[in-house]
Amino acid sequence: METTRTTRTAHMARRTLGRSGIEVSALGLGCWAIGGEWSGPDGQPYGWGAVDDEESVRAIRRAVDLGVTFFDTADNYGTGHSERILGRALGARRDDVVIATKWGNLFDEETRTAVGRADDSVAYARRALTASLKRLGTDHVDLYQLHIGDADPERAAQLRDACEEFVREGLIRAYGWSTDDPDRAALFAEGPHCAAVQHRCNVLQDAPGMLALCAELGLASVLRSPLAMGLLTGKFGGGRVPRAGDIRSAPPAWLPGFGTGGGADPEWLGRVDAVRSVLTSGGRSLAQGALAWLWARSPLAVPVPGFRTVAQVEENVGALEYGALTEGELGEVERILGETRGAR
Repeated sequence: METTRTTRTAHMARRTLGRSGIEVSALGLGCWAIGGEWSGPDGQPYGWGAVDDEESVRAIRRAVDLGVTFFDTADNYGTGHSERILGRALGARRDDVVIATKWGNLFDEETRTAVGRADDSVAYARRALTASLKRLGTDHVDLYQLHIGDADPERAAQLRDACEEFVREGLIRAYGWSTDDPDRAALFAEGPHCAAVQHRCNVLQDAPGMLALCAELGLASVLRSPLAMGLLTGKFGGGRVPRAGDIRSAPPAWLPGFGTGGGADPEWLGRVDAVRSVLTSGGRSLAQGALAWLWARSPLAVPVPGFRTVAQVEENVGALEYGALTEGELGEVERILGETRGAR
């Protein structure tokens, strides 16, 4: 049975990463969680709690065995630890996959803390790329992404031009911007080797404007928070709360869906419950249904759910066996959510 499943998922649906011609699996994996515990200068947790590095390595290798070819990380995830674990896990299989990482936010790797500010200079972009290449154990990054979502457009234009130079030097193959602002995304897209926008999108937080822009400009939608920081996995019902050291236990203002005490917002949980039967139709788990919704929203969507265990990887990859929601199911989810919004 396991061999049959592995064979099926090894031939999963593919996506072309925007205008780059780079082919990736329709499901990627986000490597924020495997960075482990780290914090802001005020002690605010920025990680997802303690992790087992050996389990992280096993999970990455299992994902590759199942046909996942796209891994998204950032230099500040675990203040460099996520990149190191990803590079270690891939090893000789590095050329079998596409690696995306990000730069811009400053951190102290020794103290595992974020400095609390960003650097949008061209000089820092080069230093950050050099450091990421070393941690990842590779000579190039496939997709290099600006991690400052609200960066000044004029400065961002200089960074876009710097990325074009990195492409010419063979240090990166393509680049993008991690931002939720379509105007900023369009600015980066003026560069010929811009291939993607990484932006938030999930059943509870749709992004029609950004999805439309990506379709218009031929950019991949690399979707972060595809499971709404875990709310679309069902793990936070019944009053369960994240453990200490998990960013969701003391959520910053930019992380909606969780209260100051770390518990999930009852209104958000109510919306999850309202669409649960549609998302879990046909034998899907709730998380698999949430991923299926994203594929139905856009043929350019490449969701990158986080993971910490082999089991989580297997469940997420299993979503590809079911494929996207049908148009009817997609419409039903929208109808239900529209009713819940209207009832407020």
